[in-house]
Amino acid sequence: FAYQSFKWSNLASHNAGVTVSIVGLSNENEQRRIFSISEKDEVSVRNVDNINAYLVSAPNVFVKQKTKPSTQQGVMSFGNHPYYANELMLKFGEAKHKIENIPEIAKFTRPLYGSSECISGIPRICIWITDDRLDEALEIEEIRNRIKAIEKTRSSKEKDKQALKLVGASHRFRDQHEADQNLMVVPIVSSESRDYLPVNFFSADAVVHNKAFALYDAPLWNLALIASRLHWVWIGTVCVRMRTDFSYSNTLGWNTFPLPPLPTKNKADLTTCAEEILLARERHFPATIADLYAPDKMPEDLKRAHERNDEVLERIYIGRRFKNDTERLEKLFELYTEMTA
Repeated sequence: FAYQSFKWSNLASHNAGVTVSIVGLSNENEQRRIFSISEKDEVSVRNVDNINAYLVSAPNVFVKQKTKPSTQQGVMSFGNHPYYANELMLKFGEAKHKIENIPEIAKFTRPLYGSSECISGIPRICIWITDDRLDEALEIEEIRNRIKAIEKTRSSKEKDKQALKLVGASHRFRDQHEADQNLMVVPIVSSESRDYLPVNFFSADAVVHNKAFALYDAPLWNLALIASRLHWVWIGTVCVRMRTDFSYSNTLGWNTFPLPPLPTKNKADLTTCAEEILLARERHFPATIADLYAPDKMPEDLKRAHERNDEVLERIYIGRRFKNDTERLEKLFELYTEMTA
């Protein structure tokens, strides 16, 4: 038998963050049972044919990292790694002060989003210099001094071949990925207390730090997938955890996400759902992801937009809403088994 994971209620002063799973093993050919504990602490039990390593009634499959997503989904990659280019990153207030005193710096600055910035809504600012604008940037003493500092730092890393290789490009991060039209950002670490995974949508001038994942110019309906309860369940099961928080993985969570074939009509419907979620968020500006998705504080119109998104997506899978997360997970594993057969 297996009790699927649940939070341990205890008497610690701050309620120790412990998640418990209970399994019973036998070498006899006995009836298998899965116990589930709901958010209301109600226990249900089902007789099943098999219990796999994820404590799900599904075949014995192991979700393996995949380098590319399905041809339907956009490519999700790590953001840009600064690689010792700390002088190119400024806190919001610091950047504002610099621009007030040296206005010409402004044309080389962009908002920078990692996981915490995506959730808090307050970006850092980065100095973003493309190769074709380097000479122009070097005319500004403040930028010139920062580049020299990065060059010195990278040169000092004698055992790091990549750092030494980047000495001649000390005006930029190691990576310089940017969007042409739009950008979706997915935090790597986020709280499991939210009903949905945080994902944010930005204009093309935003830069993503390597502490978050990015989808560059991906179709908007991809946001509907990431923001769904189905994806929340999948990530919470197959990806690793940071304490009890989710630790998102593009190769283990996004690229493996089981997705049935989506005709044009389905994609159009999901695009509408994604737009409704973004519009609902916008109605509560300047509330952030942290504000809007705080447990028990989610605005009703945003909650309705997510419920609508879940209904549209889940009908694509089974023609109706799933009854619970257990049913969601079992269907996802069924599809994953078919995908990898």
